[in-house]
Amino acid sequence: MPDTTLHIRIKKEYAAALIEDLIKVHAVEAIEEDEAIELTAQQKEALDKELAAVAANPAYLQRWDDIKHRFKKP
Repeated sequence: MPDTTLHIRIKKEYAAALIEDLIKVHAVEAIEEDEAIELTAQQKEALDKELAAVAANPAYLQRWDDIKHRFKKP
């Protein structure tokens, strides 16, 4: 299974304890904010282009349920 990076905000005390347990067994890794991966100039440019397209035409976006239905396995 490939590594996946997620950024989370821990809202409950018991959740923080669960995360600490996962760190102890090396199931997850704590990454400091300054270690976060930065977007490349090309990625930033592509993101800016998409955000501009959405701002110019909100109908450009599709509903998640419609997308799931379109790609649903037969």
